[in-house]
Amino acid sequence: MLPPKVHLPPAQQRLLKLFRALSPAAQDSLLSYAEFLVERGVADTGSPAPQAVPADIERPESESVIAAIRRLSATFHMLDRDELLHETSALMTAHVMQGKPAVEVIDELEVVFRRHYERVKSPSE
Repeated sequence: MLPPKVHLPPAQQRLLKLFRALSPAAQDSLLSYAEFLVERGVADTGSPAPQAVPADIERPESESVIAAIRRLSATFHMLDRDELLHETSALMTAHVMQGKPAVEVIDELEVVFRRHYERVKSPSE
């Protein structure tokens, strides 16, 4: 007995047709990519998907400001980097041009990234 025919929107029909034409390895890759988009993505409401939680990347004992920005970008992968650019650039400038200690700059970067995440997570607040 065949299952009842389901009527999918044209885009979903096309995606299913393409998916079926792929090798099993390519199907796995496509599924992984789709999961990545859902986890990273922002719903139509502008808030992160429920799965979009910060990665658990521990702060090393010794770290450069550049490495901290990379770590925080990976930790808060769901954030729009363009929105962080002004604040991170200002902190990097304070470190490079004004000699502000790296540890202080990194502490402030962590606050900036966390604040942006909280704002995205709870847009109504």
